[in-house]
Amino acid sequence: MQERERAIVTGLLLLLLVLALGFSVHRDPRFPGSLAGGVLGISAAALMLVPLAYLVVKRLPFLKGPVTRVVSMRTLLAVHIYAGVLGPILGVLHSGHRFESPLGIALTAMMLIVAVSGFVGRYLMGRLSADSREQQQMLAGMRVAYERTAGELAKEPEAAAALRPFAGFFSRLAAPFFVADPAAGAGRPPGVRERAIRLSESMADLEYAIKSHEVVKDAFGRWLACHIVIAIVLYALLAVHVWSAWYFGIRWLP
Repeated sequence: MQERERAIVTGLLLLLLVLALGFSVHRDPRFPGSLAGGVLGISAAALMLVPLAYLVVKRLPFLKGPVTRVVSMRTLLAVHIYAGVLGPILGVLHSGHRFESPLGIALTAMMLIVAVSGFVGRYLMGRLSADSREQQQMLAGMRVAYERTAGELAKEPEAAAALRPFAGFFSRLAAPFFVADPAAGAGRPPGVRERAIRLSESMADLEYAIKSHEVVKDAFGRWLACHIVIAIVLYALLAVHVWSAWYFGIRWLP
């Protein structure tokens, strides 16, 4: 189900980016104030308010209990995601690519930033976390195998002495270049020393990958706070846009 959701949302996000770039081939200054443009604008504003429901329910315990008895948080999150992409799509269509006023340009830019940042936080960070968990499980299995191999290695003092200088993290990566494998040329199965080298090399690679993922996760650690701040700016611009449209009049209203 999550793979299907990711594919749909990715397609919608690409559609949003293509529509936003459509100003280079299409511009209709009168469309935003028309009946069709107004309906699209109202629909876009309503959809962009829908994601607030998930944020409010998630952070207010007195609402979370009663609401989740009727609708699960997973369903609310799915509604949050789809509305967060469909709203900007309708917003870009409503604009008619009339990017003339600073307010309209800023509002369109913030819609794109909120949609893209939400996608990054939901799917790319989720993928990194899943990969990191898988790597941690693989590393745990390799450590068990390495402990078993180390027990066998203890029975061969000469092999253990040859590997002792390569006990560190970076030296484990260099061990295959300095410790020869006598079984390789003879076509025999690898000995205990060679198995220890291969295991330590694989463990070093996994540890490096895990540390790299941790660095990336730390870099995105403040994503949620940034996403919320950007969304607040978007809603402020949206409120000003709605007020100005109403104040200066809508052509299709009597």
